[in-house]
Amino acid sequence: MSKRKIVVALGGNAILSENASAEAQQAALQETAKHLVEIIKQGDELIISHGNGPQVGNLLLQQQAADSTSNPAMPLDTCVAMTQGSIGYWLQNALENACMSSNIEKSIISVITQVVVDSDDEAFIHPTKPIGPFLSQMEAHKQMLLTDATYKEDAGRGWRKVVPSPKPVSIQEYPIIDRLVEQGVVTISVGGGGIPVIQKDNELIGIEAVIDKDFASQKLAELVKADLLIILTGVDNVYVNYNQPNQKALKEVTTTELYQYIQEHQFAQGSMLPKIEAAIAFVENSLSGKAVITSLENLSKLATEQVGTLITKG
Repeated sequence: MSKRKIVVALGGNAILSENASAEAQQAALQETAKHLVEIIKQGDELIISHGNGPQVGNLLLQQQAADSTSNPAMPLDTCVAMTQGSIGYWLQNALENACMSSNIEKSIISVITQVVVDSDDEAFIHPTKPIGPFLSQMEAHKQMLLTDATYKEDAGRGWRKVVPSPKPVSIQEYPIIDRLVEQGVVTISVGGGGIPVIQKDNELIGIEAVIDKDFASQKLAELVKADLLIILTGVDNVYVNYNQPNQKALKEVTTTELYQYIQEHQFAQGSMLPKIEAAIAFVENSLSGKAVITSLENLSKLATEQVGTLITKG
């Protein structure tokens, strides 16, 4: 089999479960690295992306708790960069150790990645992504007056700040990432969906927004002309009629068929639907690229058998 260029998108919840300590997250990534090293063993070139939802949420809580005139809280784009650095370090270290344990010589590097978004994206008019701590209605209204931010009531649990979640237009560092991969270097990039930036007067300016990790991974896979985009989730397959008596696992499906399932509202908003939409976008915007949605546990099997849900152009 010829060498393939593969983008693997890890979820932030796969890194952090109930225990938010650095040690627990590092332990989780050590297990993740054991699966990722199997792709390296089969000779494919690997680009890894990851989520950061739980991690950046916890960091925002820490920032707010320590906020003062002498020690001001960092803005959201900087917090995304901070989690890119910490998770990238943990994953890079875990993968290096996994390679050494398997007697594999492989260079691995984390790339702090800026993702360009359109300042005219409708997401900036209608912010929907909740971040940070829960507040009372009184506290939320006070913050809205002080900061001009938007707060919304969240499922009866309190009020939370909401920020835009625009679609990625480009990846600023993708040419560097592509060159590294061509040289055989495993790269960890677009962490947490990337640091959101807009172009203004020939400058890149960080903004307060959150980019969906799966769409950022799709855009990166498209730009580097990946052969395969693997989106990892908590289940082995995509299902229709999920959790119903007539539940059906999709083994191989075309983008045309997925469009029909979307029209039938088969996939949950904010859960499986973004993964489906990202997979469709990659497959349809590449010449021969395919996508797979499956669980981390299935990752090492992909070299020898058909597992998960394979998505092809319809």
